[in-house]
Amino acid sequence: MSITLTKAPFKADHVGSLLRPDNLHNARKEFKEGNLTAAQLREVENKEIERIVDKQIELGLESVTDGEFRRTWFHLDFLEHLNGIEGFVPEQGYQFAGQETEKYDVRNNGKISFNPDHPFLQDVKDLINIVNGRATVKFAIPSPNMLFNDGILNPDIYPDLEAYADDIIKTYQDALQAFYDTGLRYLQLDDVYIAGLAADSVPWNEEATDRDYLIDLAVRVLNESLAEKPDDLIVSTHLCRGNYRSTWAFSGGYDRIAPKLFAKGNVDGFFLEYDDERSGGFNPLKYIPEDGPRVVLGVITSKSGELEDKDEVVARIKGASEYVPLNQLCLSPQCGFASTHHGNELTEEQQWTKLSFVTEVAKEIWE
Repeated sequence: MSITLTKAPFKADHVGSLLRPDNLHNARKEFKEGNLTAAQLREVENKEIERIVDKQIELGLESVTDGEFRRTWFHLDFLEHLNGIEGFVPEQGYQFAGQETEKYDVRNNGKISFNPDHPFLQDVKDLINIVNGRATVKFAIPSPNMLFNDGILNPDIYPDLEAYADDIIKTYQDALQAFYDTGLRYLQLDDVYIAGLAADSVPWNEEATDRDYLIDLAVRVLNESLAEKPDDLIVSTHLCRGNYRSTWAFSGGYDRIAPKLFAKGNVDGFFLEYDDERSGGFNPLKYIPEDGPRVVLGVITSKSGELEDKDEVVARIKGASEYVPLNQLCLSPQCGFASTHHGNELTEEQQWTKLSFVTEVAKEIWE
């Protein structure tokens, strides 16, 4: 069952990942140790996904997700099941503010293409069945640009970056059609890479790498990946600065990428992080075309349980409306609550309170 969309992204929306409960952590541990079968693990996952779907609907959210409960990482689980990509354990994890992540990554080991037996397709089908038409199913996968992250490309397989980009585009064109065929109508592309291209805190050797060329390439890859999508498949993108156990990877506003990505990105919505001073100002929003993509303001943090002041949130939304019409704006937390299975440093009760707050503020502003 699918729902024809007219409003997504919604006025009260969310990025998607949710805190994993202890019994799910335990079940995954038991499965890894050989004490649970894959079928038994999936039964636990299904029960927990049913619970959180019911909770999202209860809170008034119009888009619901599976919380990414079947994943370890928001991106690697999807990427490692593409043809030509494999998972491996590197010598170091990703570097975040104050800590290093668990060691896991992906790398290119052959020509890249979409795997028609990708396990995420069954995950979407199961989520659609669980929701059963009660709300709009939303599902997130990593942006095609995440395959440009350092260390993934194998130059022996792809000596030419443009050829690598072309195969990524075809892979995602096939992926989008496959997800559409499951009945999905609302897809999100999570993109840390292009946000990093805008970040002042990321060290760049401008002589060795033309950052403007990489921005142009990233926008091309995004747009051409979407060029053949069905008209009624809504696609948004979330620009993320890193989210691991309530820490972050880098800082910086959207100024450098806005004239290209915001002005020319052919998505239906931009989920943007605006929860603290690392995010920069609203001025880059001036590049969003009027009557173009919706801008989902992530002015509510998912990194702590402390609830924001409602008046301040309303004031920030009104501040953004100086650059984008109010009816083109939406509200969400700035990121997911658990971009990896570890989760952020807050309780599940605080998570639900945050999402309830999103719906409450959105009703106050737009209804």
